[in-house]
Amino acid sequence: VDILVNAAGITRKLPTLEMSEDDWNAILDTNLTGTLRGCQVFGEPMLKRGYGRVINIASLGTSLGLYQVAAYSASKAGVGSLTKSLAVEWSRHGVLVNAIVPGVFRTDLNAALLDGTDRGREFLTRTPMGRYGKAEELVGAAVFLASDACAFVTGQLLAVDGGILASGVNQ
Repeated sequence: VDILVNAAGITRKLPTLEMSEDDWNAILDTNLTGTLRGCQVFGEPMLKRGYGRVINIASLGTSLGLYQVAAYSASKAGVGSLTKSLAVEWSRHGVLVNAIVPGVFRTDLNAALLDGTDRGREFLTRTPMGRYGKAEELVGAAVFLASDACAFVTGQLLAVDGGILASGVNQ
């Protein structure tokens, strides 16, 4: 394996005071520990070969507080930090570690949370491009981070977010 994309993730939307320890642990185990394990399993042979590209999938929750998804946001903030730490540790050995930070991409999994809801309208208002992303719009970032064009890029969190992280007042 020359390129690893760690893209697994789960969430649960509910008030933080109502979140059980089991739910918290399941989210952190999948999103953060799962990313670590993928990096360990595939990173070792990459380091032995002296070449590799790791692309982790972070989240808007890496940098922003998101309502009623504290475990998800904490886990994805951890993914951002893990990305930077591994970049510092592994880049001198030819393995570059970066992350993509997707904005809001409407999928079958999140459609009920976005379509016709206050949450969906707020995301659209806060996204300067005024729309949700399309899955194919993540491809260019992944291809760049997997390619030799990124030979001097490591430890970066590349936002593909329609401008939401740059956003302040949009109206």
